[in-house]
Amino acid sequence: MSHPTEILQTIFGYESFRGFQQQAIAQVVQGGDALVLMPTGGGKSLCYQIPALLREGVAVVVSPLIALMQDQVDALRQLGIRAAYLNSTLDFQTARAIESQLMNNELDLLYVAPERLLSERNLALFKQAMIALFAIDEAHCVSQWGHDFRPEYQKLSMLHEQFPAIPRIALTATADQRTRDEIIAQLRLDDAAVYISSFDRPNIRYTISEAQNARSQLWRFLQREHPEDAGIVYCLSRKKVEATAEWLVQQGRVALPYHAGLPAHVRQRHQQRFLREEGVIVVATIAFGMGIDKPDVRFVAHLNLPKSLEAYYQETGRGGRDGTPANAWMSYGLQDVIMLRQMMQESMADEVHKQVEHLKLEAMLGFCELSTCRRQALLAYFGETLAQPCGNCDNCLNPPETWDATEAARKALSSVYRTGQRFGVNYVVQVLIGKKDDRIQANGHDRLSTYGIGQEFSMNEWKRIFRQLISLGHLEVDMERHGALRLTEHCRPVLRGEVPLQLRKLQKPEKATSSQKEKATTVRRVDQDLWEDLRRLRLELSEAQGVPPYVIFHDSTLKQMAAVRPQNLDQFARISGVGETKLDRFGEPFLKVIKAYPPGVPVQADLSDTVNDTLSLYQQGMDAARIAVERGVQVETIYRHFSEAVEAGMLDARQALGLSAEDFESIRQALEMDEDAEQGRLKPIFEALNGEWSYGILRCVRASVYGAV
Repeated sequence: MSHPTEILQTIFGYESFRGFQQQAIAQVVQGGDALVLMPTGGGKSLCYQIPALLREGVAVVVSPLIALMQDQVDALRQLGIRAAYLNSTLDFQTARAIESQLMNNELDLLYVAPERLLSERNLALFKQAMIALFAIDEAHCVSQWGHDFRPEYQKLSMLHEQFPAIPRIALTATADQRTRDEIIAQLRLDDAAVYISSFDRPNIRYTISEAQNARSQLWRFLQREHPEDAGIVYCLSRKKVEATAEWLVQQGRVALPYHAGLPAHVRQRHQQRFLREEGVIVVATIAFGMGIDKPDVRFVAHLNLPKSLEAYYQETGRGGRDGTPANAWMSYGLQDVIMLRQMMQESMADEVHKQVEHLKLEAMLGFCELSTCRRQALLAYFGETLAQPCGNCDNCLNPPETWDATEAARKALSSVYRTGQRFGVNYVVQVLIGKKDDRIQANGHDRLSTYGIGQEFSMNEWKRIFRQLISLGHLEVDMERHGALRLTEHCRPVLRGEVPLQLRKLQKPEKATSSQKEKATTVRRVDQDLWEDLRRLRLELSEAQGVPPYVIFHDSTLKQMAAVRPQNLDQFARISGVGETKLDRFGEPFLKVIKAYPPGVPVQADLSDTVNDTLSLYQQGMDAARIAVERGVQVETIYRHFSEAVEAGMLDARQALGLSAEDFESIRQALEMDEDAEQGRLKPIFEALNGEWSYGILRCVRASVYGAV
């Protein structure tokens, strides 16, 4: 075959080219260099795979994705294409055999890691072989300003010097104008033809919300939109990755953690399961995903804020590669902003680089705070114009309410200034609402003009206002001064009343419909044995009658039976899904099974399985120490469960801890007087109270004061 379209149709099974594919292929086939920017799923790989089959020799594909090379090669071999890879996972004999194939011109494509390509031995080998072209995949890795910077990529400029007659094609899905310029400069692609397709992924729906119990929000999203689909959940830290994966497993989903701290064989196994099994969720840091070829990823969720719009676009682009609908969902909070800014400040990068990172984060925050079309803003960031709102993002589908916050913002900013820019959010809000507090009086701040001028808003409403002011760049958090707020130059026009300020209204937590509530209800471990017995009885009855089990009772009905555990026919009749006929026919046999177990308590869908187990034992009269013995865990673990239940409004902290009113009040006051406590840092409180109360007890009281961080 000698024509690109014939190869496209015969080998790859596609009818026609998309976008600039055909032009890019022609450029490389004719021996020219090219830079190709196409969105994930846009068909970048065809731009070098088809020239590899048309030009004489082997196409060398430079890729940083060692863990994915085997899958890419396997896919090509299924098409009858002679493909191989050279990387550190191969033993000596296998590597030598592939090198022999290379020298004998028995390969169409060879994938190599940049480190291997740059070794003197391999450069010498390639100089003796017949090379058709060099393809540099994930070319944005060359940019030191980018989110996936790889220093070894900058050394790939030597390909231009040592192989001047061989065409090169650099490919990426994510690059703003600055990154494009750097790719061209670093790789010496000055004469390359540049092909830029639209960055738009119209099949992806973008949804962003502020964190209000992010796990609960995620679970409602999954149950409503993707109860059985494969997807990716991104978290900022390794600890949160593992905790979230474990929690999803407890909810009944197949979820696997993935981060750089896991052993290589574990990461590889989890990646393989995600690629080859149905319905698997990977919970990951940004260490996962670049180059993922899985076409049916139906959702990409973020439980923390990405550090840039480039990162967000790249990560969300892993959903819906097959062109069918996919969701990009995010829940973020103030803690994400503080953590990312602290990470940037503590990095080893120079001040110029830190400033660029800061600006990228500000752009990401601005994107989150938008009240207009998200797709228009995202495309504009990459230099592309979308004439009309997309109609497929949360702001288009459910336009957010805004309010004139000019006067409130001036009060907030003035209070920060007049208290000396030395205090955190909690303290400044207490000044605004006029709280009677010894610390405020000792500082003389009860005599400020801003003391008590903000009583029209509650403490939580003021915190919401401050969070938006921080996100919009009117205030910044001084990490070296324990979270003290400082004014920025950006705030001055607002502070002086020269420009109005519109803020988004606080979003109310979603209320699940009855069908969603049924989906979100899970089987607790404490109910597991009863659940299995109920299912066995249902199966026996269904087999005896020759009908499917769900005709007897749906799963949701059995789950409710296991949680409520009715003790008579009247109680059984109140279970959803039990009508009169089924009550008459099946009530007694199901009650007989249920009565073999002790009475239960309703499951709380917003809490994890393990917390529900602890809550169930507490409601049976056990204290924290006894529950710890019963469950075989440390008592501090039980206190952590208590704190989650307190945050969810399911538990009274003082009652659960058995504290006197005096002791509880002394701990509460200590927490409110220290700004660190609101962000979860309890060591100063522990020391201030002379270690009298454990961290677990402090955490529970803190949950009753501040709620979720």
